[in-house]
Amino acid sequence: MQQTIKQPHQKELFGHPVGLYILFFTEMWERFSYYGMRAILVLYLVTQTTDKNPGLGWTNGEALALYGWYTMLVYVASIPGGIIADRVLGQKKAVILGAVLLVIGHSVLAIEEMWAFYTGLGFIIAGVGMLKPNISTMVGGLYPKGDIRRDKGFTIFYIGINVGAFLSSLIVGYIGEVYGWHYGFGLAGICMLFGLLQFVLGQKYLVGVGDFLGKSENQEDKEALKRPLTKIEKDRVIVLVLSFLMVIVFFGAFEQAGGLMNIYAAEKTNRMLMGWEVPASWFQSLNAFFIITLGTVVANYWANRKLKNKEASSLFKMIVGLIVMGTGFLFMTAASSQFQSSGSSAMYWLVLAYLFHTLGELSLSPVSLSFVTKLAPAKYASLMMGLYFATTGLGNKLAGLLGESASDFGEFTVFTGIAIFCILFGLLIGVFFKKLKTLTHGAEDNEQDMKDNILDRKDNEPYELADPDINKTR
Repeated sequence: MQQTIKQPHQKELFGHPVGLYILFFTEMWERFSYYGMRAILVLYLVTQTTDKNPGLGWTNGEALALYGWYTMLVYVASIPGGIIADRVLGQKKAVILGAVLLVIGHSVLAIEEMWAFYTGLGFIIAGVGMLKPNISTMVGGLYPKGDIRRDKGFTIFYIGINVGAFLSSLIVGYIGEVYGWHYGFGLAGICMLFGLLQFVLGQKYLVGVGDFLGKSENQEDKEALKRPLTKIEKDRVIVLVLSFLMVIVFFGAFEQAGGLMNIYAAEKTNRMLMGWEVPASWFQSLNAFFIITLGTVVANYWANRKLKNKEASSLFKMIVGLIVMGTGFLFMTAASSQFQSSGSSAMYWLVLAYLFHTLGELSLSPVSLSFVTKLAPAKYASLMMGLYFATTGLGNKLAGLLGESASDFGEFTVFTGIAIFCILFGLLIGVFFKKLKTLTHGAEDNEQDMKDNILDRKDNEPYELADPDINKTR
């Protein structure tokens, strides 16, 4: 578990702790390696062995099945990764170990042997499981309770994720498709090494964040490891777990991007642009591009809404995000309809779908990360973040199953069904919104911009992930 001590005189950049940008760039390179590999994985699997750039020659169904299992396991591994951090290593060391495993995994994938293919995927699963939940929890440890900048901080961190995703889809995707799949896999490993070195060299900006709580000299930290959860903490865990249902549904739909939508772009979309054919993998960069350009806009919208005392709780944002993302699939319905009538569909349907998916993602995904750090009991901080990422993994597996079903039902039915279900599920959760918000026990009440108040606090005052006054009853 992390020692959640924030230095009151911590150096800041653009109104946020410098440590945020250390985590930003570390996660950027990690996501560059992961999304770069993801952009070409399914395409590598389905490319014929006799092709000029040979793949494995699997069927679409076989490729999507492996894609679903792989992307699920990558995130389910966050549960043991979180437990190891909470009980043994602390988040900081867990991130370093995860980065090392990822460098090994992506490098092994560069070897053109089947044993290397499966071994590399195994290392990547373990590496993401160690790194992903723990670096995200460290972001929350940079901010005190009640600081409205926390959600903005997670959005900035999330932009880092998508800078990596945007560049990797273009660079790794192009190298993989044009020069060779294994060159793309190898490049992902080199870039992960950059992320590891950057994190190690930036430790001076992360003092007291992500350390193992078991070795803390603070008595309150030691007591937090032993006492049982209070009623308030239990209620907050309940609402977190229930919110994870939205996460599963969201990513079950959203992750069609790397599977069914990726194949649809390659096989059924007219990709000719001024006499040049756009690589199918490049469409993977649209989501990241929209996040980079719209991320702070969406974050500022919600922050301003909060300051005006309008509804802007994390749960509300997540409901809106799910509905907006579901609406985006209606554009894929239109694309499928156009293909059925003319034998080809226009690229702009994919662009519009990714735009709406991104707007929905910005209202749900970084907000969910922040929500976990606000409500999770301190001694289970990384575990709860691990559970969050495990639910995204289940969503990824669901995405694979839905993608496979297109072979039987067709893209039109699958895309339309996803849109209707996501919209209706979001509205259903909205019916129980007030009750769920009550279970948070005011964890997000009275949030304000605290950057001007930090200097007034005492040195080494502890900042816990959830409300420190957990012994009060309401």
